[in-house]
Amino acid sequence: MDWFDEAKRVFLVEKPEHFTDFNHCEECADHDETLRSSSVEQIGLEQLGNPGWDPLCFCSTEGLKYYLPALVRLSVETIEREFYFEQLLFHLAYAGAENRLLQGCSASQREFVAAFLAHMIFTYPNELERNTSVEEALSTHELWSKA
Repeated sequence: MDWFDEAKRVFLVEKPEHFTDFNHCEECADHDETLRSSSVEQIGLEQLGNPGWDPLCFCSTEGLKYYLPALVRLSVETIEREFYFEQLLFHLAYAGAENRLLQGCSASQREFVAAFLAHMIFTYPNELERNTSVEEALSTHELWSKA
């Protein structure tokens, strides 16, 4: 399966006009501009690869849904190197059952995320082990599977 294409199909949402509360502060405005100036096809590690300066932490649920296909793409593309998958797991697991993306997704979107997580767990066990992400991947998969 081409996970990126399938994610684009399942998460077919219009690009939001704004992604953050851009009037809140300079940091929110900067993150909003970063997300507004890119697309699902273009955004990459330069914009999203720094866990300490991740615009998605300030992003609306609709913005997260818009960019989820890109997060899937980055997770697969970087599985051998930068290992973006760990950041995706953070966004999918943050706040547990109260996770805003989990709460904002339809049943078919939640099923897609659970299937993608299962794919990553079974296809890349060595990479997950090397990056000490096995437990996080398993617990995140369980969270999204039960929703």
